[in-house]
Amino acid sequence: MFEVNSPISVVPKIGPKYQATLEKLGIFTVEDLLYHFPFRYQDFTKTKLISELHDGDVVTVKAILGSVQNIFTKNRKRITKAKVLDHTGELDIIWFNQHYIKNSLEIGKTYNISGKVGTFDRKICFISPEMEPTSDVFSSEKADTIHTGRLVPIYPETYGVSSKWLRSKIKFLLYSQTDLKEFLPKEILKEKNFTEINKALNTVHFPEVEEDSKGSLKRFAFEELFIELLNVEKRKSEWSKKVNSKIFKPFKKELDQLIESLPFRLTTSQLEALEEIITDLEKPIPMNRLLEGDVGTGKTIVAILASYIAHLNGTRVLYMAPTEILARQHKETFEKILKDTYIKIDLETGAKKEKVKDKDWDILIGTHALLFTENNYKNIGLIIIDEQHRFGVEQRGKIVEISKEETTPHLLTMTATPIPRTLALTLYGDLSISVLKDFPFEKRNVSTKVIPEKEREKAYQWIKEKNEPTFIVCPLIDVSESLSLENVKAAQEEFEILSKGVFKNKKVGLLHGRMKSKEKEETIEKFRNGEIEILVSTPVIEVGIDVPDAAIIVIESAERYGLASLHQLRGRVGRAEKEGFCFAFMSDNSRNSYKRLKYLEELNSGIELAEIDLKMRGQGDIFGSLQHGFTKLKVADINDLQMLEDAKVEAQKYFPKLDKYPELQIKLTQRKGEYINSN
Repeated sequence: MFEVNSPISVVPKIGPKYQATLEKLGIFTVEDLLYHFPFRYQDFTKTKLISELHDGDVVTVKAILGSVQNIFTKNRKRITKAKVLDHTGELDIIWFNQHYIKNSLEIGKTYNISGKVGTFDRKICFISPEMEPTSDVFSSEKADTIHTGRLVPIYPETYGVSSKWLRSKIKFLLYSQTDLKEFLPKEILKEKNFTEINKALNTVHFPEVEEDSKGSLKRFAFEELFIELLNVEKRKSEWSKKVNSKIFKPFKKELDQLIESLPFRLTTSQLEALEEIITDLEKPIPMNRLLEGDVGTGKTIVAILASYIAHLNGTRVLYMAPTEILARQHKETFEKILKDTYIKIDLETGAKKEKVKDKDWDILIGTHALLFTENNYKNIGLIIIDEQHRFGVEQRGKIVEISKEETTPHLLTMTATPIPRTLALTLYGDLSISVLKDFPFEKRNVSTKVIPEKEREKAYQWIKEKNEPTFIVCPLIDVSESLSLENVKAAQEEFEILSKGVFKNKKVGLLHGRMKSKEKEETIEKFRNGEIEILVSTPVIEVGIDVPDAAIIVIESAERYGLASLHQLRGRVGRAEKEGFCFAFMSDNSRNSYKRLKYLEELNSGIELAEIDLKMRGQGDIFGSLQHGFTKLKVADINDLQMLEDAKVEAQKYFPKLDKYPELQIKLTQRKGEYINSN
């Protein structure tokens, strides 16, 4: 018997080499292989006699192998030629450069031959068909074939693992005994008319008719969402049990005084979000709120005001940023806003040689380094995680636990990544969500143009004449990162070309993730104060680098990014009342890419752009940019709102009574699968 949670190497003839290759497909366990579903089927159900064949037919022929030989042609081409026959005639089969095939064929044996009929030497023949031994040529009994004579499943593949190989291994598992048990409640199976799990797996992989597979796929799509949403309920429940957080007083008078002292007015949505946060902080259950806001909507000031409330309540604050550049930038902002409050603010990053002493701060701002410190943090009342999609679920849990006291800190997470409603239902269903919709500067505007390659020089001339601080963003650091990507710009090379070429009379700088922290800081500071006029960079600038005077951004190979990421990149310019300009260059001039990028010219809403990407590129791109630690959906359509809502209702219904469904409980604790890395 095979245990479905065993590593895939327990399956016969899957050694270390195949194991490593299968992992590229997200297949780590026996269950992962069973759940590696076909994305289409090749229809070989139509059968014909040899005498009935015509050029172009996609059919199956049942015939006896009469002969097979390897041939070298005059121009040294290697051909394998076989002859097969039935009672109506004979037919040639041709393979090119596959001499090894001869050793796998047995003269006198009956085969199913499936493929497309073509011509060779002006004769009808099969070229490189699928061949599979079958019952006697005169028998009317239907053979149990998997590669021929039926709907043949075609799977997502990778180099070294073909659909034919996958079919054989999956069929072997389906015929073997496993410990796979039905875990969906009987009530759900009955109400929704779903097929039982083992039968559904057989039907998905090897259906008699394609309609059968659709019913089973619907079951697996629901199952996927149901499990994901049960885990949301689980996280929600676990959080609600943390009932020992400190109840904060709102300190309205002091808070209003700080707000009045700000050099700008808070927007309506900032005030609403702040009110929602204060309401959470007044409860004994720790806050678990996500603050979502487009680039430039002012999330940081809301975080500072929440930190001020925590301080007034006698507790301290941990603030985690995804990069060292951003952590240092936030420290400056906190110090500027809170300069008259005597709050002690310090910085902790991996690059700092001298570690922060626990007693020396009220607000500690840092990177991942906060997770790995030996400090025994005390009296932490609030934890803030900026650009939270860059931290995994496990990391978020760990940072909450580093406060070594009985009380659980309140948690505020923030993101500028627009979250479509469908994903908010699944990924963030355990969080309360506040959305910043207004911009502090109403005139904020970034004009965006998708620029064809032939107009590149014209755009460069315009940039020179405009004479404004300019970002030029390349997807790679250097060309050696991916030799297979033609026309894709690399920052290192582009810096050399531009600084010696079209912008030779400008001060050009370079910024990328491999540079040392000090070097990065110095480069950004030079760009801020005008010592660098044009900054060639990788997307490291996407996350929060603030250069208020920057007015122009050029994005190379724009088709490689999601629309939401492009929207965040262009948010680096036009940040004050100054007009911004974004030029999107393409290295892939396909019509679909161009059509998708044109939405950037028309729309300035991150949410709308994310929704478009979800429809045009699928959920993989959105999940990839949004979240560590969530399973990428393999079957379910994230745009199927009805199924999402349905799965959510069922998850809320069954979670409180999970103890009555032991198999479902086991499924929740044994979740495995393909996890997304967004870095």
